[in-house]
Amino acid sequence: MWHHVTRIHPDGGALGRRIRGTSDLPKIPVPSVPTFPASISVPHRLEAIQRYIRDLQYNHTGTQFFEIKKSRPLTALMDIAKEMTRESLPIKCLEAVILGIYLTNSMPNVERFPLSFKTQFSGSHFRHIVLGVHSGGRFGALGISRRQDLMYKPLEFRTLSDLLQEFQAAYRGYWHTLCKVKIGHYVSHDPHSVEQIEWKHSVLDVDKLSNEELRKELERHTRDMRLKVRTRHLQLKHIKS
Repeated sequence: MWHHVTRIHPDGGALGRRIRGTSDLPKIPVPSVPTFPASISVPHRLEAIQRYIRDLQYNHTGTQFFEIKKSRPLTALMDIAKEMTRESLPIKCLEAVILGIYLTNSMPNVERFPLSFKTQFSGSHFRHIVLGVHSGGRFGALGISRRQDLMYKPLEFRTLSDLLQEFQAAYRGYWHTLCKVKIGHYVSHDPHSVEQIEWKHSVLDVDKLSNEELRKELERHTRDMRLKVRTRHLQLKHIKS
């Protein structure tokens, strides 16, 4: 990190030496990982997790503090999430998704799935990802972004289509056109699982689909996810018996 500061800051070398040579720097507050009594509701737990992710702050430094390889097994990604909680460094959107999975692993009644966006603005393309959540028949999202309305969504959306429309409206507010959405399958709650996260079970070209076609595709994906959950529960029941 000091090497990065030296490289990008106009007075990087001298600045780094001056900071590192100071013994009375003020202590930076470190966010505490949220813990929950059994009586706390799911929406309030998710809100506390989002508050913790937000308190880590968005990483504007231009360098990545944690290397996230999507092809790695879940157990390896959870090890990186533990490191994030120890280091309390700023994070970007993909790191927030991994951290969100880690912090909700102990909530078996909350299903989690990656939800990524590709948008276009002024001839350039931009990518972003959040962690979709589903519980009690409602959808929401956890994440981090430079924009307040492109990360957390409370657990109050009746359908996946409603959740997506909320993000699409937020993008329109920044003059971004939503081009493509990738939706993954539900992620295992087993932190020791060697499974890989399925990042893009459904890939939807939003700009080529009518509203009705998009709604039907999202309903199909929701059915697929529910089927996977039922199959997983039956397999666990069979193993226990």
